[in-house]
Amino acid sequence: MTPVELSRTVLGAVRRAVDDGVLDVAVPERVKVTPPGPGGCGDYATNVALQLSRPAGQPPLQVAEILRTRLVGRDGVRDVVVTGPGFLNITLGGAAGVDLVAEILRRGPRYGFVDRPSGEVVELHAPCEVRAVVVMDVVARLLRSQGVDVRTSCAGGAAPVGEWVTVLGVRSGGEEEGVSSGAASSVAHVIQPVPAPASPLHLGRDAARWALLHPAAHDRPRISDDHLVQREGNPLFRVRYAHARIRAVSRNADDLGFCAEPGSIEPAPVEPAPVESGYSVQSGAVEPDGDPTRPQGTLTPPTGTPPGPPTHPGVPTPDAPGSQPYREPGSTDRAATPQPVLHLLADHPRVLAQAAAHRAPDRLARHLVSVADAVLPLLPAVLPRGAEKPSATHRARLALAEAAGAVLAGGLSLLGIDAPEHL
Repeated sequence: MTPVELSRTVLGAVRRAVDDGVLDVAVPERVKVTPPGPGGCGDYATNVALQLSRPAGQPPLQVAEILRTRLVGRDGVRDVVVTGPGFLNITLGGAAGVDLVAEILRRGPRYGFVDRPSGEVVELHAPCEVRAVVVMDVVARLLRSQGVDVRTSCAGGAAPVGEWVTVLGVRSGGEEEGVSSGAASSVAHVIQPVPAPASPLHLGRDAARWALLHPAAHDRPRISDDHLVQREGNPLFRVRYAHARIRAVSRNADDLGFCAEPGSIEPAPVEPAPVESGYSVQSGAVEPDGDPTRPQGTLTPPTGTPPGPPTHPGVPTPDAPGSQPYREPGSTDRAATPQPVLHLLADHPRVLAQAAAHRAPDRLARHLVSVADAVLPLLPAVLPRGAEKPSATHRARLALAEAAGAVLAGGLSLLGIDAPEHL
């Protein structure tokens, strides 16, 4: 069950309470569900009882109990607990995560896309400026993913500069953008973000597009070589690295003779990601800061730090299935739960719809960073270690990782950025 589906289920509970005469309120248009906050429990929580309390003339806890009884036992809902002043904490059925992962693996990178045309036609216009043209290109991709027909054009009928097309991969605009013939009307929208302070072409396609798209439209983009640095402080690197690591884990699993199979996923003991401590990652090798001349494939840790083999803290190397993850001095094991990843994956269709509706590619970019950061701690537990045999849990963890990889690949594709198999 996705957050959108759960929101509809909660809204249905409100309607039933109104129809039964136990709540005298206007049924809201939508109900917001989010991951539980501090003190909460379960998979999702909503404050709808607090919102309806005043118009209903009843205490929030009483409203929450009315809705709780109408939610428990619904398809996909296993349990509902009221906490705090009246928050509804909802635990989904055990198969909810399994069904979600199976759906993502079935849809692949097109998970979250709308299958049928919406009938809406949108005309996008932008000044002939590099950031505006790139943002318009991605907004058009997002709208098409939601079934909208789109036409793009630059101010004054100008065509994008040749290098923008060849280096950044923007489209030239015009009739080939896919407006339905015979469409009666269209909606016009001007794409006009804060201009880039300098040309990003020297960064190359992927880094340049990220530099222009990751900031919100009202923020000034930062055009610097920091977008090319392969280390944890670079969000683009983390997203692309997470995808490459997932692909490496899948290849290793294939070598070990097992494949992804959606199923119940238990929390896995992994090491917490250490604070950035002087390592930088360069094309699959870990090198000390300040020494770009060191040959790739070698590892020299900072003074006083014991050597560690992985190319990323807490993630096994692609060529060593079952290798032990790097452990910082004094680090302790903790359970890595799949719930944050499942929440983010379930939220992906909503993120795409909102990014398209608000003409905001930055929402998708930030969502991809969250998915990458959530899935990386789970990867060390995907493969068996030592003499351990692949189990149903390993296959389920691999399925979750590959589902996250599909979301990362689909999101990067919409941004016009490559999702690498190797990094």
